[in-house]
Amino acid sequence: MFTLLRAPAVRALLCQLAAFPLTLLAVYLLARAGTRPSYLVAAILQGVFAAVLTWRWRLASWWIAICLLFPLALYAADGLELPPWLFLAVFLFMLVLYWSTFRTQVPYYPSGRTAWQAVAGQLPQGRRVSVIDIGSGLGGLVMDLARRRPDIDATGIELAPLPWLASWLRARLTNSRARFIRGDYESLDFSDYDAVFAYLSPAAMTALWRKAGSEMRPGSMLMSYEFAIQDAPPTISLYLQDTGRTLYIWHF
Repeated sequence: MFTLLRAPAVRALLCQLAAFPLTLLAVYLLARAGTRPSYLVAAILQGVFAAVLTWRWRLASWWIAICLLFPLALYAADGLELPPWLFLAVFLFMLVLYWSTFRTQVPYYPSGRTAWQAVAGQLPQGRRVSVIDIGSGLGGLVMDLARRRPDIDATGIELAPLPWLASWLRARLTNSRARFIRGDYESLDFSDYDAVFAYLSPAAMTALWRKAGSEMRPGSMLMSYEFAIQDAPPTISLYLQDTGRTLYIWHF
């Protein structure tokens, strides 16, 4: 229960719920003062109260913006008179796309071909190499590595069902050697791999470093695209000018 309450999405929801009685009180006081507030005014008040509570709980700035705009988005959607099934369809699509992002705090980040080329250039040459992309998304990096070198055993693991299914189908339809697993990378043993690639989020990096430090064997490497690890200087930092991002590499 306490672990769930640490999830920012859950905290943002609690802020919205806590803001609701404040909104009701404000609407009541305005009505007593002779002003009859509209639904739009109520939505603005709800958003402001939720944003203040989110700020007080010290959530990230984007959660403040989300809490501020969420009631206004509901008000606008209600005005469009959209059919109820459309909201359910959008919810289900977002669920299978992002799955447990509320818990992992790792949204979908595509890395791109520039990053794929940089990763391939850092892998050991002249021997078989086992590589895993943790949070492999649509599988671009994994399939690229499998295509570049026959001596690379490329695997991707993805928790969200829709990206995993898309990558699995891509590999099947193109006869790629790339392998895709649906699951949580925390269940893996990093000692099974020569290289681990991650494109996660700042919130996940501390736990990733603890796992890598306890499991990765000597001679292996951890690669993180864009996100560094606090208090753990990388062995190599490659700035990719085409993307404006950095590939960080730690050798063990």
